[in-house]
Amino acid sequence: MADSADLQLARYSFKRKLDEIALARGRATELISLYVPPGKQLSDVMAYLRNEYAQSSNIKSRTTRKNVMWAIESLMGRVRQYKEAPASGLAFFVGSKAVGADKSEPVTFIVEPPEPLNTYLYRCDSTFFLEPLLSMVHEPEIWGLIVMDRAEVTIGVLRGKRIEVLRNKESQVPSKHGRGGQSAHRFERMIEHAAHDFFVRIAEMSTEIFLPKKDEFQGILLGGPGATKEFFFNEGFLHYELQQKVVQPLFDTGYTDEHGLKEMVEKATQTLHGLELTEEKRIVQQLLAEIRRAELGLAAYGERDVAAALDAGAVDTLLVSEGLRRKRVALSCPACGAAFARAVPDEEVDTVRDGKCPTCGATPLTVTGAEDYVEGLFQRARASGANVRLISGESEEGEMLRKAFGGVAALLRYPMARRQARPAAP
Repeated sequence: MADSADLQLARYSFKRKLDEIALARGRATELISLYVPPGKQLSDVMAYLRNEYAQSSNIKSRTTRKNVMWAIESLMGRVRQYKEAPASGLAFFVGSKAVGADKSEPVTFIVEPPEPLNTYLYRCDSTFFLEPLLSMVHEPEIWGLIVMDRAEVTIGVLRGKRIEVLRNKESQVPSKHGRGGQSAHRFERMIEHAAHDFFVRIAEMSTEIFLPKKDEFQGILLGGPGATKEFFFNEGFLHYELQQKVVQPLFDTGYTDEHGLKEMVEKATQTLHGLELTEEKRIVQQLLAEIRRAELGLAAYGERDVAAALDAGAVDTLLVSEGLRRKRVALSCPACGAAFARAVPDEEVDTVRDGKCPTCGATPLTVTGAEDYVEGLFQRARASGANVRLISGESEEGEMLRKAFGGVAALLRYPMARRQARPAAP
């Protein structure tokens, strides 16, 4: 089951904040990262900062010294606003980032992490130190994957929505043929011995890959064509701790290569309802089916049509690319007074004022406000009672949503006329 809209929005906002912080670059070691774990006495933090402030007076570069001392002063002011660290701790990022032409501007970020911090850390560098927070941006589920028969085995993992192939090996088991007499029995024994050795090798590879991190895996999916997988499982070739993690029933697949892994994950939908990859595939395929229908299919895509559907209360499920980084910028025209808004990528926010007025064609424009585009979509969807689904950019379906439909689409409650040209069916 998908997370609630609030949880998805919180996850999106956290990742977006980290992306924004990661872009900051100092001209020198002018960016300060401070991690305060829960339970840490803020009086001790203040004492440490006062000591750092005193030490910073020894920095040789006048500009760097000025910026670092300002950052520590600002940081102390921020820490004073708290009586104690929240339950998950706090992360402060303060400093002067380079903006070109040998200039810099002050930046301040305060992050309350989704999981408790377990370290107290102060660092001054040319970039902000984000590793403790990046480690919290993880996919919720990891599954082990094995597809096999007597001829081949492929071992991989499913990390949230991404399938990774870790090992592929072909066997040396000879194929059967029609020899008769005593040689046939001898050849059959040789085949069975080679197959047994191959199964032992599969078990050894599985132990090597999965056992050291067995507690990280939700389970192991085992599949392949024919009855070989059942024999392998029932005869107990796998390490007993891995054997206990194998999901029942086993999965029939037509392939034992990377395609077999994908086929098995798709079939796992019937027993593993929480697999996000398969749910994404289902919902995006439903969207594509509606787009391929006649003009009044139950789908909308692109900023303009999705906005119209949200305003009309026609959206049942809003699909948003998780990697979409855009701002909705409010603009006005000084020449004719027209007011309008444009959704632009983050990197174009500073240049959007150079665009032309859609009413009179005048330039430049005046920026009167800006909001995160995706957060705005979440709010509009919540107001209309629509469901929201963040689609990962790491999956094939997520990439299709981003490239073919601009990262925004919707399944509708009732048909609406489409106002833009339909893209070619993928």
